[in-house]
Amino acid sequence: MNFQRGRAKEEPEINLVPLIDVMMVILIFLMITTTYSKYTELKINLPTADAEQQRARANEISVLVNAQGKYVIDHTPVVFSSIDSFADELRRAGASLKDPVVVISADAQATHQSVIRVMEAARVAGLARITFTTQSGPGG
Repeated sequence: MNFQRGRAKEEPEINLVPLIDVMMVILIFLMITTTYSKYTELKINLPTADAEQQRARANEISVLVNAQGKYVIDHTPVVFSSIDSFADELRRAGASLKDPVVVISADAQATHQSVIRVMEAARVAGLARITFTTQSGPGG
């Protein structure tokens, strides 16, 4: 018994709007939960400390020191040859900054001497403001 004799059958359709909504939610979730590493120039493991997190400043000169004693100043690898040449590199990096702060990010296994070299070069360059980065300890 065909009760729909005169009617044409409707073509089934797929509504894409809910699919797009779900994909947008997934994309937003992934964008929010993805972490981006600030220190991609050198592989470093920061030492741990229980201190509150400082906010980023616009007048920073970032100096990275890895465990092998290699240096990066503001995303540019620098070969350490002497205190004076390293101080020149720091001056060049901070030339356009007003009252720059040298931020030293040294690997936990970096030698004390490699960190002291950066501090001494900053002193020679006339950069008196120096700070260090750490990561939160297991309790923080």
